[in-house]
Amino acid sequence: MDINQTESSLSDEWDDFDFNAEDESDDSIREKIQFHRLRLYPKQDEAIFYPRDINGNEARYSVIEAGTKTGKTVGCICWLFEVALNGPPGNYWWVAPVSRQAAIAFRRMKSFFGREVMTPLLTPVPTITLPGGQVIWFLSGEDPDNLYGEDVWAAVIDEASRLREEAWHAVRSTLTATRGPMRLIGNVKGRKNFFYNMARRAERGEPGYSYHKIVAADAVAAKVLAAEEIESAKRDLPEQVFKELYLAEASDDGGNPFGLQHIEKVLHPLSTAPPVAWGWDLAKKHDFTVGIGLDISGRVCRFHRWQLPWKETIKKIRAITMRIPAYVDSTGVGDPIVEHLQDDNPGHRIEEYLFTPQSKQKLMEGLAVAIQNEETSIIGPTIHGVKHVMQLEAESFEYVLTRTGVRYSAPEGFFDDCTCAHALAVAAKFNLPQALVISNSAIIASRRPGSRSARVFT
Repeated sequence: MDINQTESSLSDEWDDFDFNAEDESDDSIREKIQFHRLRLYPKQDEAIFYPRDINGNEARYSVIEAGTKTGKTVGCICWLFEVALNGPPGNYWWVAPVSRQAAIAFRRMKSFFGREVMTPLLTPVPTITLPGGQVIWFLSGEDPDNLYGEDVWAAVIDEASRLREEAWHAVRSTLTATRGPMRLIGNVKGRKNFFYNMARRAERGEPGYSYHKIVAADAVAAKVLAAEEIESAKRDLPEQVFKELYLAEASDDGGNPFGLQHIEKVLHPLSTAPPVAWGWDLAKKHDFTVGIGLDISGRVCRFHRWQLPWKETIKKIRAITMRIPAYVDSTGVGDPIVEHLQDDNPGHRIEEYLFTPQSKQKLMEGLAVAIQNEETSIIGPTIHGVKHVMQLEAESFEYVLTRTGVRYSAPEGFFDDCTCAHALAVAAKFNLPQALVISNSAIIASRRPGSRSARVFT
């Protein structure tokens, strides 16, 4: 938990809230409750109070990966209290992995706001009741079955990277009838947890979701943390632990076949050189057709991604690939598509690639070698805080050791079209016969009077 902003950082201005309160002498009266909201710095405000999705609409889900002690918890305490105070009578939830962590948020909220606007109750479950009949519950996710059944108007999932995924499922179900908003906050803790996957969904721009990262440097700039304390932690802690706790950078978990540090080294903008090899991963039911072209040095120089009917897809692939060597995914529906691409296409250099567990393992190991040897590239780096979809897929791609070997795939609910197309392009570059590539400068030089090679081009 990270409550860092104290009463000394309270705003000097009052925020006014109206709600209905019953009075013994009258059926209903209107009262105005005034309280101080703790002063939040801009990144807190944007992530917690004013998140926007990729379309510019108010985001229902804000997913916040944050460094420790950067103020994510205090901001969400303010948010949940205000949402409840302005909301209808009913349930508002704060859910943490264990009851002790939930109790911390309860105590903080109780100390931040006066008794005149709430009635706190510690047992049997910590709750804060507001005058309008709104009840804020501070719950544990230890037994997810206990979280089903209620209708909830808004929720915060605290320390989400440490919460059981079944608890997330339960909390999500309670917001169905109310369509209530949620804030998911936590430190980064590896890649094999639902919070990491939720963050990647939000980061890639899923409508209704907003992604935010708040790190130690943001808290230092806002004078919430001291720079010397961060430097001290950097000296005291292992590098991997420091990066997760203070920089919100996930450790590799040993599950990424390429290595996150190697991915970082091969992030480059799209090359402008001509392609010498193509890889095409064809869409299945819900994913995308992706084509990636590599230049003579292995850099990504062309990138296409779409969802179109097969007739248009065949036409586009032919026009883009021309006579350049290409591997095309022939798995399932891909088999007849490859046949169409090859038929009535004189001079084509399109070869099919059938995905099986064994062939995919070989393909991905080839891509891993190319990335680790810096023989290819991935489109990047981050632009205006947004990662390219190719980078997102490469970072989330994983392998799992099974009884029969190694299984390579994207996490459940994620795509791996870009990664597969990239692997096919790398295989095409290194395995298929390459066309002779002659630069314009060589052609011009060969045509100069007296050139020994002039006759080759005349």
